[in-house]
Amino acid sequence: MSRMSMDEEDPGDRLPDFAERVLDLAERIPPGRVMTYGDVAEWLQEGGPRQVGRVMALYGGAVPWWRVVRADGVLLPGHEQRALEHYRAEGTPLRGSGRTGRGSLPRLDTARARWDGRRDDPGTRPAHDGQEARGGQGAHRGRRARDAQGRTGPDGPPGHPDGSA
Repeated sequence: MSRMSMDEEDPGDRLPDFAERVLDLAERIPPGRVMTYGDVAEWLQEGGPRQVGRVMALYGGAVPWWRVVRADGVLLPGHEQRALEHYRAEGTPLRGSGRTGRGSLPRLDTARARWDGRRDDPGTRPAHDGQEARGGQGAHRGRRARDAQGRTGPDGPPGHPDGSA
């Protein structure tokens, strides 16, 4: 049996291919825009909202996790305040919660904030290599590879625990 050299990557440290594709797309979503879990699955033409949510919950801390959202616009339970800070800083469209009383939070206005993944969206600008200038594919690949064992990165757990869209 041969031993791996120090330079070889342990296969257990690599993300599944589907997870890489989900995280790469999450990186491409422009500031102030969002995609639902279902939008991501549809754009990738694989998986579903729950699978995308699972990827975000396990590995999404190294990408802008707050831009992959539930279709109903409800902020990620347990991460509402951090997400709201990002939305306000990026100018993401919000709407009232519909509830009255103290402590009610706004929801995302998904109709206005939704991004369809097209490059001609005014929120992005093309880079010379054909990737989005905001970071593009693989900008966090090294950090995500280290996070493949379930650690979620600097911003904490990003996804909805049940992966609901």
